[in-house]
Amino acid sequence: MIRIDDALVSEVSLRAAASARKRMNHNFHPQATDRLQRMLNAMEPGTYIQPHKHENPDKTEAFFCLRGRLLVVEYSDDGDIVDHMILDSRTANYGCELPPRTWHSIISLETGSVAYEVKDGPWDPADDKHFAQWAPKEGDADTVIFIQSVLNLLGITVG
Repeated sequence: MIRIDDALVSEVSLRAAASARKRMNHNFHPQATDRLQRMLNAMEPGTYIQPHKHENPDKTEAFFCLRGRLLVVEYSDDGDIVDHMILDSRTANYGCELPPRTWHSIISLETGSVAYEVKDGPWDPADDKHFAQWAPKEGDADTVIFIQSVLNLLGITVG
C-alpha cells in the first residue's frame, strides 16, 4: 500500500519550496514507461508551468487538490482563456480532468499547494508536452507578467 499522508505531502511541499523551480514531483509509478503516471505535484506561488497540451500521443490528465489552492486554466489555440477552476479541498472543488489536446496550465495560489496528478503514460520527454508558442518558456523574464495577466483577467489573487 502506498500511503499519502500529511508527512509525505509536507515533505514534498518543503522540497518544492526549497527548489529553484518552486515545484517538485513525487512519483508513485516505478518507471517512466508505466502506462499510468501517478504523482504528487507540489507547487509554490510564482512557479511556472508553460501552457501545454498532450497530443500525439493523446493523454488524459487529472488533478486533485490535497492541500492549498491551485488554478487550472484551459486555453484556446490562440491563447485565450476558455475555462478555469480553482482547486481547493476546503471549498469542495477537489479536482478536474483535462482531455487530450487541451491547452492548459496550473498556477499555485497558495504556499504549500499540493496536487495528486494522474496522467496516461508512458512519459517520454520528447513528446510528453507540446508547449504553446504564444506563452513564454519557463525561465523567461516574461513568465511573471504572463502569470499576473492570467490572474488579472480572472480577478484572482494569490495568498
